[in-house]
Amino acid sequence: MAWLGSASLVAALLTALYAAGASLYGGIAGERRWVLSGRRAVYCMAALLALAMAVLEAAFIRSDFSFELVARNSSEATPAFYKVTAMWSSQEGSLLLWVFLLSVYSTVVLALLRNRLREIAPYATAVLSAIAVFFLALVVFAESPFTTLAAVPADGQGLNPLLRHPAMMIHPPLVYSGYVGFSIPFAFAIGALITRRTGAEWIQATRRYALIAWTFLGFGIMLGALWSYTELGWGGYWAWDPVENASLMPWLTGTAFIHSVMIQEKRGMLRRWNASLIAATFVLALLGTFLVRSGILDSIHAFGASTLGKPFLGFIAVVLVGSVALIASRWESLRSEGRIDSLMSREAVFAGNNLVLVGICFVVFWGTFFPLISEAVTGTESTVGPPWFNRYVTPLALVLVLLAAIGPLFAWRRMTARALRRAFLAPGALTLAALVAMLALTPAAESPTSLLMFSFVAFLLGVVVQEFSRGVSARRTMTGQGRLAALGGLVSRNRRRYGGYIVHSGIALLFLGVAASSAFVEQRDARLAPGESIRVGDYTLTYREPTARILDDRSGTGAPVTLGAAIEAEKDGKRFKLLPSRNYYGAPEPEEDAPFRGFFEGEATSEVDVRWGLVRDLWVAVQPDLGALEAPIAEADREFRDLPADAQGLLVAAIAERFRRAPSEVNVRVLVSPLIAWIWIGSGIAVLGALVALWPEGRRPLAGLYAARVGREAREPAPA
Repeated sequence: MAWLGSASLVAALLTALYAAGASLYGGIAGERRWVLSGRRAVYCMAALLALAMAVLEAAFIRSDFSFELVARNSSEATPAFYKVTAMWSSQEGSLLLWVFLLSVYSTVVLALLRNRLREIAPYATAVLSAIAVFFLALVVFAESPFTTLAAVPADGQGLNPLLRHPAMMIHPPLVYSGYVGFSIPFAFAIGALITRRTGAEWIQATRRYALIAWTFLGFGIMLGALWSYTELGWGGYWAWDPVENASLMPWLTGTAFIHSVMIQEKRGMLRRWNASLIAATFVLALLGTFLVRSGILDSIHAFGASTLGKPFLGFIAVVLVGSVALIASRWESLRSEGRIDSLMSREAVFAGNNLVLVGICFVVFWGTFFPLISEAVTGTESTVGPPWFNRYVTPLALVLVLLAAIGPLFAWRRMTARALRRAFLAPGALTLAALVAMLALTPAAESPTSLLMFSFVAFLLGVVVQEFSRGVSARRTMTGQGRLAALGGLVSRNRRRYGGYIVHSGIALLFLGVAASSAFVEQRDARLAPGESIRVGDYTLTYREPTARILDDRSGTGAPVTLGAAIEAEKDGKRFKLLPSRNYYGAPEPEEDAPFRGFFEGEATSEVDVRWGLVRDLWVAVQPDLGALEAPIAEADREFRDLPADAQGLLVAAIAERFRRAPSEVNVRVLVSPLIAWIWIGSGIAVLGALVALWPEGRRPLAGLYAARVGREAREPAPA
């Protein structure tokens, strides 16, 4: 079946070339039939890529090891879920996923907008098709997922053990959906610039896709953080790793774009800024893909060095230079229709919000690429670590939360001091009460930045509650509905505004979790023998006994051997058991005279045990000491290395049982992290808010009556 997959990719490449050419010619010549033909070619490309995806997925599911990709990233023992998702764990498969998602996005948007933006759409189609041509050229000529092996192995190498985690297997398609999604507003922005139709039409048509991309990318980043926290065994969720940073940068500029387009819609301002922002966001999305492929920066997430670095860098340069040149050539037509009338206005706050987001992005960019910059300037490669990032990002994040809090309180154009005092009164009182409580009940005073963050988060949540409360009160007055019905009607009739408030609440809770868990985490590393205890925070942890399992790891990853520890935790007289462990997957090619040692010398991953809580998490990881197994492993290699595989498995089980019965010491790492669960709870709330904002609005029979009561602000777009 590999020939079918290869043929579909070649046909998709030719179709993409035709779609780009036909759409461009149709746009220049004004020939609608060519434009229609180009759009239909995009539909055809999507169908061909769906066929290629189906062929490759079928090969993984049935363990067809004649495919080199399947042999390298799967095996008979790989669990079914990981077989299905293993495709995008590879470079070739992830590139195919990227261009497939692009074809799906392109098909959906071109079908839905087929009767709109008739001047802009042909050029947008050409841009999307040109992007597809680049990625298809890579998978056809450089990194084909359909390469076959002359000698078919009996089994595959299996999936990288670090990737055998549900969050990590869902993370890549979510992040790629974010990267690819930003190509839609980018393509229509290029079309608008080419045709000089630089008003808000292209924004109104594509802002939903920008929000979809932002949601996917943000959710993917948070799943990656969850994987890091629960899988890598170091206890953190964000290490300022280059690939982590690469995904964060387009999310930051995408956030700025989503906010700033509202100013263009409302006031006709920031046209140049918006065109530049979406171009920068798409370039950064390509850069994120490039960093995973090129191997120019060390990262646990990267595929390592490959031949794709130069083509990617060349394509990024073409997109960047072409975008800058086009924006410069349309500079006058991008002139704003309005201006900021007062610093006490919503547009002024949004502009400040944009500057802070771009500032954070610049800091992250500089720190990420500093090794290359320092080597180019001084000849010596230098790096910066998390303390450097935290030093500059933390104050900017504080300002960002404050601006997000005060934004809804301001009106467009200008606001009187009296109205501002009235708007600030209730949230300010809540913030003051929260501040007093924190100073009295927590050690927040030991970390001034955390204290400020807690205060700003309280203020933001107070603003959101006030906005919802006022809206519900007004709706109840006009309709006589109950509170829940009024709340539902309020949100359903202005989803974009109130969905934005929900998003801001989620982001605030995320920052709360980051601030608390970073400033007040308690950590201890210790080496324990059975029966020994340590105390961390309010917990006393006692190492009771070693544990060992064969083909029975709790995470269902298919690990042959799992060694760990049974640890009893006690707090306030209550006891519970934790079972952290370490999975051993064996060497892919063990030495012939040491087959049993190979079971313990391959990849190994931490299986952290976490007691989740809304107030704090108890996190435990162990590193078993295999010293007690040296003698039985050496004896097994010496006496039984010629046993058949089944018999070897029985002997490995006996060795593992020897570990369980021996009084083995373990290295333990324990963390007590306050409020860390709110990072993921806040992320979930933010995603919920984005879904509310994205949900199509229905009919609004009470719109006129409601608007008269609630006022002009209730109909304005809100920050998303």
